[in-house]
Amino acid sequence: ARPLHIRASVLPPMIAWNRLDTLLLDLDGTLLDLHYDNHFWLEHVQRRYAELHGLAPAAAKAELLARYQRAEGTLDWYCVDYWSRELKLDIPQLKEEVNHLIAVHPHVLDFLEAVKALNKRVLLVTNAHGKTLAIKFRRTPLGGHFDAVVCSHDIGLPKEHADFWDRMQKVQPFDKKSALLIDDSLPVLRSARAHGIGQLLAVYQPDSKLPEKDVGEFRAIRSFREIMPGS
Repeated sequence: ARPLHIRASVLPPMIAWNRLDTLLLDLDGTLLDLHYDNHFWLEHVQRRYAELHGLAPAAAKAELLARYQRAEGTLDWYCVDYWSRELKLDIPQLKEEVNHLIAVHPHVLDFLEAVKALNKRVLLVTNAHGKTLAIKFRRTPLGGHFDAVVCSHDIGLPKEHADFWDRMQKVQPFDKKSALLIDDSLPVLRSARAHGIGQLLAVYQPDSKLPEKDVGEFRAIRSFREIMPGS
C-alpha cells in the first residue's frame, strides 16, 4: 500500500504585515513586565497602608482588595490621584520607592525598531496615568519609540469601555481595518474587536513571575521575538 501523505495545516502568520498600517500597543503587561505593578499594588501599597493606619497586614490586604474591586473597570482604577486621595498615601512617591522593578519585556526594543524600519505608525495606547507614564519613561528607553501616546485619562474613558475607540479616533485617527492591537487585557481586546480593529493579539505572560494566563479566544504571544518583522 502507498503511504498516506497528510498535509500539515499551516497557521497564517501571527501578523499580516502587508495589511497593517498602524500598530496599537498597550504598555503594562505588554511592553513592560506587569510584575512591577502587581508588586506595587498588592505588596508595597499594602505595607505602607498598614503602617499608616496601624492595621495588621491581613486587615490592610482585605480592605485594599475590596477598594480595588469597587474601582475595577473604571478610570479611577488607573488614576494615581484618585488612590492618593482615597488611601491618604502619596502614590507617585511610593511608586518611585520600588521603581527598580520596572522592566521592559525581552525583545520589545528590537521589535519596536524593526517595526519603525517598516514605516508603520506606532501608537502607545494605555490606561496608565500620566504621572505613572512619566516614571516608567524615566526608567526605560521606551519613550522615543512612539509616533504618539494616547492615554485613557485624556480620552475620559478606560480602553475597555465600548466608546473609548470612537473617542480615540477623534484624537488620533487611524484606519481600524489596517490596525493591530497587542494588549494583555481580554476586556480591552474585546472592546477593540467590537470596534472593528482588524488584527488582535494577546499576551500569555504579562507578569514574568506568574504562570501564563488564559487568553480566551485570542491568538497570543509568549515573546516579541515570535512576531519580529522579517523573522
